[in-house]
Amino acid sequence: MTLYYAGGMSEPKILDLLHTVGMSISAGQLSGMLIKDQEPFHAESAAVRKAGLASSPWQHLDSTGTTVNGTNQQCHILCNSLYTAYSTLPAKDRMTLLRVLQGGADPVFQVNELALELLTQLGVSAKWHGLLPVLLPHGQTYTENQLDDVLDRYLPAHGDNLRKRVKEALAIATYRTQTTYPVVELLLCDDAPQFDGLTAQLALCWIHEYRHYKKLVPRFLAHCDILSRFSKDFWELYRDLLVYRDHPSAREADALRARFEFLFGHNSGYNQLDERKALTLTKKEPLLMVLSHPEILLHNNPAELGARQRVRKRDVSLQARTTEGTRAWDTFQTLVETANKLGVNISQYFHDRICQTNLLPALATLIQQRCLGLHLGDSWCLTT
Repeated sequence: MTLYYAGGMSEPKILDLLHTVGMSISAGQLSGMLIKDQEPFHAESAAVRKAGLASSPWQHLDSTGTTVNGTNQQCHILCNSLYTAYSTLPAKDRMTLLRVLQGGADPVFQVNELALELLTQLGVSAKWHGLLPVLLPHGQTYTENQLDDVLDRYLPAHGDNLRKRVKEALAIATYRTQTTYPVVELLLCDDAPQFDGLTAQLALCWIHEYRHYKKLVPRFLAHCDILSRFSKDFWELYRDLLVYRDHPSAREADALRARFEFLFGHNSGYNQLDERKALTLTKKEPLLMVLSHPEILLHNNPAELGARQRVRKRDVSLQARTTEGTRAWDTFQTLVETANKLGVNISQYFHDRICQTNLLPALATLIQQRCLGLHLGDSWCLTT
């Protein structure tokens, strides 16, 4: 039954199947069997996430809408070539994404040198750079409630936005400087603003970037021709970046940077296209991150494909109705998608775990073994 549930079969259909073979069981009993007392699977799902994060300094991240007991929430998909992990949470802001990167743990807060840098990056005025170290001693760790008490005392009239940015800077800095849980060095994602600052580096998806250009609707034939030539040049540069991944060199990297600057910095005469190109030009560094780290992909398809599996589950089952049910969705989708990537027979895996024979190795162990031969972080080793 766990296999049917994990594979996306709805509870009513599983109940129909059991009744068909003569089993007397109520809907409540079935729901309890599927979502309650699943701690061994929850523990293995958590181990998969931690091993996956440790397997590579770069990760994919995407989000898709999901419903929990009639309320709209977000399912976050974190993955690389060895695993896929699902987390359903109420929102998709920076603090939520930070929880995703930390395996669901609540963030803690600290004023340190990185926090002061992030305050500037997140738009906090210089005035607070000098004040915060006075209010919050350097290096001391606070829970969110403790930090709120300090901010209530000293920043009561300065608005929610300032408080939000201060908390984000302190939480992100604490995450990026701690050593107890794997830290993501680079996220590969779309250009949504909530990804900014979460990790030391950011890489953007070229497929997602081109979607902006697909929205252009030229009215004149001359503009149609200009857009057509631009599209050809866009994908030609993309293909040459793919070639670079296999044969990186400093000389070729310089040439590709020059081509990027010319393609997106050169005026075409089609104003709407030129305005869009100017926006792309501001994203030069994250779009060309592959020149520094040839291991990464140029697109976020792994996370988007993972999101598609949640969409299919949502189409079949509509929603989870309880916290336990939501956790079961996340856990079993994590295990199924990770097993598929590792080439593990999911039916045999569930049988092994339910019967408690435990002859099959843990998925986290397989991730640790497989990542050694993939060299997913070689370029980071060269720069340290």
